[in-house]
Amino acid sequence: MNQQNNQQNWDTIIKPQSSLFELPLKDLWHYRDLLVLFVRRDFVSFYKQTVLGPIWFFVQPIFTTLIYTFVFGNLAAISTDGLPKPLFYLAGITCWNYFSECLSKTSTVFKDNANIFGKVYFPRLIMPLSIVASNLIKFGVQFALFLVAIVYFKCTGSSFNPNMYILLFPFLVLLMALQGLGLGMIISALTTKYRDLSFLVTFGVQLLMYATTVIYPLSTAPEKYKFIIALNPMTAIIETFRYGFLGQGSFSWFYLGLCTSFTFVITILGVLIFNKVEKTFIDTV
Repeated sequence: MNQQNNQQNWDTIIKPQSSLFELPLKDLWHYRDLLVLFVRRDFVSFYKQTVLGPIWFFVQPIFTTLIYTFVFGNLAAISTDGLPKPLFYLAGITCWNYFSECLSKTSTVFKDNANIFGKVYFPRLIMPLSIVASNLIKFGVQFALFLVAIVYFKCTGSSFNPNMYILLFPFLVLLMALQGLGLGMIISALTTKYRDLSFLVTFGVQLLMYATTVIYPLSTAPEKYKFIIALNPMTAIIETFRYGFLGQGSFSWFYLGLCTSFTFVITILGVLIFNKVEKTFIDTV
């Protein structure tokens, strides 16, 4: 009887190779405390041993907004749909920073954490999820800055009117997180065999920004390119974000629906590929 009880309480059970669609969802919940620890580690390490500390979360979007206002708004005289230039650029930067940070950091998760993955077991999906969650804190800080800018420009008499589409904000954040997570996991899985991809991600994300309506509104895009730009999933998110909070932009349920479909497909595909590669990546990294 005692022998039977011992057999049912092993800490580690060796099983045959699992199916591609067998995801460790129960393990994710079991290791939720580890997820919190990783999020705390990422947040603390960002400003540890820096002079300004968490103020850096504000410095980056402020300086980027000022540069965009001077270069694209004043020198290039690109239209902002009648919105105050700093507010227009800050809206795009806030959304784009969250997506790009999730994508860039998730895309190197296997390479950056090979030592941890090779020493101890935990659900590997914990690591990319912690990246998305920790960047959500940074996004929250920058979003608060955006809200302060809205109040400031509203008090100074600027003409813009938030509308009911502001209620889509939580859904837009979810789409940004899942896009960054899904694309990042696919790239991370591919870089275990094709190291060159890691060099392409950095400037590839920067190039992608210019194909998104971060520095210009969709309404000013040339007609022959407008449809292509609108198909960019991040374009629908940023345009909807601006339309809801500022009352200006090109909102479309059709493009937002395409964005949603793409996001969920790429997320499922990313999780499946990540789940497959995690079993053998330690032999190739």
